[in-house]
Amino acid sequence: MVYKVLVVDDSSFFRRRVTDILNKDPQLNVIDVAVNGKEAVEKAILLKPDVITMDIEMPVLNGIDAVKQIMAKSPTAILMFSSLTHQGAKATLDALDAGALDFLPKKFSEIAKNTDEAGSLLRQRVVEIARKPGFAKTRSVNQTGITRPPLAKTRLTTNVTKATSTTKPSFSSALKDKKTLSRSSGKEYKLLAIGTSTGGPVALQKILVQLEQDFPLPIIIVQHMPAAFTAAFASRLNTLCKISIKEAEDGDILKPGCAYLAPGGRQMIISGSENSAKIKILDDDSPKITFKPSVDISFGSAAKTFAGKVLGVILTGMGSDGKEGSRMLKAKGSTIWSQDEQSCVVYGMPQAVVKAGLSQLSLPLDSMAASMVKEIGHG
Repeated sequence: MVYKVLVVDDSSFFRRRVTDILNKDPQLNVIDVAVNGKEAVEKAILLKPDVITMDIEMPVLNGIDAVKQIMAKSPTAILMFSSLTHQGAKATLDALDAGALDFLPKKFSEIAKNTDEAGSLLRQRVVEIARKPGFAKTRSVNQTGITRPPLAKTRLTTNVTKATSTTKPSFSSALKDKKTLSRSSGKEYKLLAIGTSTGGPVALQKILVQLEQDFPLPIIIVQHMPAAFTAAFASRLNTLCKISIKEAEDGDILKPGCAYLAPGGRQMIISGSENSAKIKILDDDSPKITFKPSVDISFGSAAKTFAGKVLGVILTGMGSDGKEGSRMLKAKGSTIWSQDEQSCVVYGMPQAVVKAGLSQLSLPLDSMAASMVKEIGHG
């Protein structure tokens, strides 16, 4: 299977560099390039690539507006290139809002120790999103010869108002009539722990906006994301959601109805006791640990602090981070769930826990929040 790629950037040097890197993979073929967003839209419609790599800042039409038009006219898997700045983080989140599936820092030195490693990572990410069901046009015809329409995409929205302190609805009221795939086990929980990577920002928002202000557990979230992005992402989620969401800080006390997002480039550890748990944020320069933050590390520490009273959830993402942390949680008696393959952008992390026999329930993203509420609330 060879996937067709359209490279979009106003820099001729960067276009050549990305093209050369991607064409080293026999699964990838850069079929054309575009120098601005307007040209990208035109070529996306005409050439129907499987994947588009897209710059954000471009003349004529910027990358964000180009993504919006492409998703409206010819839905395609899109990987954004972003600068690791606060403004770059905001623009990247806007691009995910518009329908892009993934992003990478534009400076390859910021994602890997050397050029070869950075190139390998870029090729891997492009291949992974090319395989996303509903976007892989080269695989979109089923055995009956009927072309499948693209999957409906979840958009990050900006029109949700955060609940005021005077409003305190029941945490399950918004979901009580929604059908779910889970039944309450009757277990007692003290923590909800979520780990995710590629596709995580959209998946997390899809879940978190459905939780009410009085959600009865603290939530820890590990999303693979650069250090410059996590504060902006937490702030955006906090604006959209009824629960409180913040970038985790050293010394934070875990409180019900509050979600703590692990800061990029560092590790989030849970310490203390189940009734008085707090967060430690540690610098990590260990070459043995690939991900900073790491789901395995945060989940493993939660297992020591909360034993069997954790609902651990692995969402969409590349690789297998979270498998060992989930193993530690399950060994203590905690519950592990995973996102199902069809609703994942990349079925890597969830697949790892499923294949290891750790996931007790595999759920579509649309059912995840309602199932969490039912399991935790015994509803």
